[in-house]
Amino acid sequence: MPTRKAAATWTGTLKAGKGHITGQSGLDIQYAFSSRFEDGPGSNPEELLAAAHAGCYSMALNAALEANGFVAIKVATEGNCTVEKIGDGMSITKLKLVTRAVVPGISSEKFLELAEATKTGCIVSRALASVPMELDAALEG
Repeated sequence: MPTRKAAATWTGTLKAGKGHITGQSGLDIQYAFSSRFEDGPGSNPEELLAAAHAGCYSMALNAALEANGFVAIKVATEGNCTVEKIGDGMSITKLKLVTRAVVPGISSEKFLELAEATKTGCIVSRALASVPMELDAALEG
């Protein structure tokens, strides 16, 4: 399996400085204190973490459905990454996945069983296992 690469550079002071994240695929993101800890414009590492978690989960749930004889028309997942001040520092305190899927022929019970197993089984979830995780999963259509 390949090793994926990204790099980050920060210049300036914490509150007035700027960050820049690049990745081997062409990822090119600017971030700042305000986009990370306030409501300022721009991205931040936690948004990227939420995106990675959502992307991994959708793919893994699709694989679990296929392995159980179901063909999903769509699996759409939103990732949420909550950051809070704990003591003197900031911490990621919760990850939440909200997924909606269109899967012909599956019961709600079987879907929820596979969705819950995937919550702890996808690659990114396993890497983030020390952070409390929630799942809101439902079938559509």
